[in-house]
Amino acid sequence: MDILKSLGRPEELFNLFKFKMGGCRAVMPKLDFESMTESLRTCYLYLNQTSRSFAAVIQALDGELRHAVCIFYLVLRALDTVEDDMSIPLDKKVPMLNDFHTYLYQDEWCFTESQEKDRQVLEDFPTISLEFRNLAQEYRDVISDICHRMGEGMAEFLEKKVGSMKEWDQYCHYVAGLVGIGLSRLFSASQLEDPEVGRDTELANSMGLFLQKTNIIRDYLEDTQEGRAFWPQEAWSQFAGQLEDFAQPEKLESALYCLNLLVTDALRHVPDVITYLSRLRNQSVFNFCAIPQVMAIATLSSCYNNSMVFQGVVKIRKGQAVTLMMEATNITAVHAIISQYSQEILQKVSLTDPSRDKTLHILAVIQEKSMVSQSNLPSRTHHLSPMYLSAAMLLAALSWQYISTTVAQESYVHCYGM
Repeated sequence: MDILKSLGRPEELFNLFKFKMGGCRAVMPKLDFESMTESLRTCYLYLNQTSRSFAAVIQALDGELRHAVCIFYLVLRALDTVEDDMSIPLDKKVPMLNDFHTYLYQDEWCFTESQEKDRQVLEDFPTISLEFRNLAQEYRDVISDICHRMGEGMAEFLEKKVGSMKEWDQYCHYVAGLVGIGLSRLFSASQLEDPEVGRDTELANSMGLFLQKTNIIRDYLEDTQEGRAFWPQEAWSQFAGQLEDFAQPEKLESALYCLNLLVTDALRHVPDVITYLSRLRNQSVFNFCAIPQVMAIATLSSCYNNSMVFQGVVKIRKGQAVTLMMEATNITAVHAIISQYSQEILQKVSLTDPSRDKTLHILAVIQEKSMVSQSNLPSRTHHLSPMYLSAAMLLAALSWQYISTTVAQESYVHCYGM
């Protein structure tokens, strides 16, 4: 039961109820589906079916940018589905990835042989490509270009493993950094953001790398069990003979050393994230960009030095995630959130960890970058008497049981493991 995970955290309880009762509309207003064409409505249906973390914030974007980003996401989801499908032989998959951008201009192209859970975006690709061709030229150019470059990068890494830390950056660039670059170019093309946002590819790349590395770190066990290896060999070979060894209880100390090394590497992108977010001016674009980033640093904080990474999937609490979604709507609040979670990581750094010095250094850089006047911020800690807290918990549990039976669960509340 979601409510139980937030017991003892009144702010999370309050935000869970607020979100359930419609507070989500403050950051994610409801779309007018009636005014859309049937094919566009279908695209939004696919968006909600395939996205755990971006469907909600995409639908909250302003104006025509919303449709452009929705189609961009679905095109890349289709491309990613091809890459992930282990049933497609390499001699067929590599040409598909390299040529995928050309399918955007082929009215009837589709692929019906996929075994992946998101195969509907391939089976009904003609609907997606139709809406792609309905976009303005400036949006089509960006989407086609990013799709082309990403497909080639994916094809390259199908035939080689992620070896060095540099190759880890390169792989994450192809599958996520390019997404950040493409989105930034779409923001500028819509004129909702300044041209500088679309031109600064280094910052945009860091936005994508931070999210992707967080996902790779968190998904260690699932990936290794399915025969996928995304942790860089340069990192794990310092501590084990095989990447899979980290799942063995006797290898826990070595596993945590490698985990902390990779978390430290991911954290080096946070200063760029802060700079990027500080440049944004449109509220819907800011929410779209900021919410996944604060979810990511919360997830990294949960993963750092946590043995559960090697036993399952580390998830942040739903109440925690909802609170982040509702708070991360301005740069001052984002500074405070990043500062909070970097402090949480700092408190977990072991005296014996081989990456200790690097971890402390990047955390110091992040703290300096996110420094804000705490006197201007509402406190993120609430002190309640035990009697009041107990009564509140009882009322919350009873109310939650009622609400859960009368209010449909919002399908898009799945950001980072919610």
